[in-house]
Amino acid sequence: MTIKRVLCIVLDSLGVGELPDASFYGDAGSNTLAHIAKATGGLNVPRLQSFGLGCLTAVEGVPCISDPAGAYGKMAERSQGKDTTTGHWEMTGIILDNPFPTYESGFPPEIIEPFEAAIGRKVLGNIKASGTEIIQSLGEQHMETGRPIVYTSADSVFQIAAHEDVVPVELLYKWCAAARNLLRDEHAVGRVIARPFTGKPGDFQRTPNRKDYSVKPPQPTLLDKLVSAGHEVVGIGKIPDIFAGQGITTSLHTKNNDDGMAKLQEAMERFATGLLFINLVDFDMVFGHRNDATGYAQALERFDSQLGDVLDRMRADDVLFIVADHGCDPTFPHTDHTREYVPLLAYGKQVEPKNLGIRATFADLGATVAALLGAEPLEAGTDFSAEIGLKTR
Repeated sequence: MTIKRVLCIVLDSLGVGELPDASFYGDAGSNTLAHIAKATGGLNVPRLQSFGLGCLTAVEGVPCISDPAGAYGKMAERSQGKDTTTGHWEMTGIILDNPFPTYESGFPPEIIEPFEAAIGRKVLGNIKASGTEIIQSLGEQHMETGRPIVYTSADSVFQIAAHEDVVPVELLYKWCAAARNLLRDEHAVGRVIARPFTGKPGDFQRTPNRKDYSVKPPQPTLLDKLVSAGHEVVGIGKIPDIFAGQGITTSLHTKNNDDGMAKLQEAMERFATGLLFINLVDFDMVFGHRNDATGYAQALERFDSQLGDVLDRMRADDVLFIVADHGCDPTFPHTDHTREYVPLLAYGKQVEPKNLGIRATFADLGATVAALLGAEPLEAGTDFSAEIGLKTR
């Protein structure tokens, strides 16, 4: 029996140990999964454990079992960088030889001045900062002046924060589109991100109305090739934004991880074939970047519980992949992403349990999905479907 539907769940930022070049990124010793477990006295994730998660790195509370229900391994990132766009693009066949630009000291005048002219007002901030901290420090001034808060991080991002009562969300989105149009060539950052918030001084809170404006992929990805082969590609969460809508046939917006898992189950009822591709961003945005190991652990355990409903809905011609796009070790002194291996877990009624070892690139995932669904081969990656007993088309 051939595979007709692929489910791919990205646990955003769940790294499983430093890559050999982690020290060049300031991330030596990082291990998001292991450090979360250690900081919280151990994890209780029986479903992920049954797939072999505990065999990827030493995880307190999650032993490496001898008879896993699925195949397991870990993937190395071949591209330069450690951001969301780079990770997801590599999964779908694009290897970046050069990282997206970053701005340790804020954005230069040749970016900020045209942006201010485009929106008709000056900006606040223009520094590298934590998103939650900068809205607390500049939120009141923003409310008094109407000037947007612009900031960046260690990642290649141009972020614009504005209070929803001061700047309507649709206007914030227009400002982000203007920034995306300006950020080209050597300043082509990976993402422009709308960061709306609400609340009062001293108690500002981000809202679920975040929106990402990614640079377009430079070449066709797995998603484009699947669409060309006649398949549905359902992007759930920020997946459509990461690919600038390219290669997506249906987009399902989500508010948080819980909503994402609910949307995935709805999609399983609606779409019998193709690729259901979901990113669960709370692991990264709510917990990793905020150094909240306890919250991260609780979110993983909640996901593991919700995963049971997904498994119950899987058919004999389905295969599930659970992966990540980078690390974000919440026990590290900084709040940025970490350069790590990511998990590769595969499950399905036709999947033969096996240790897939260390894959040389995230693109092995995309190459395998392309082969399973009969799409044109990718330019990067090695198909491992035969290694886990799956037939290709």
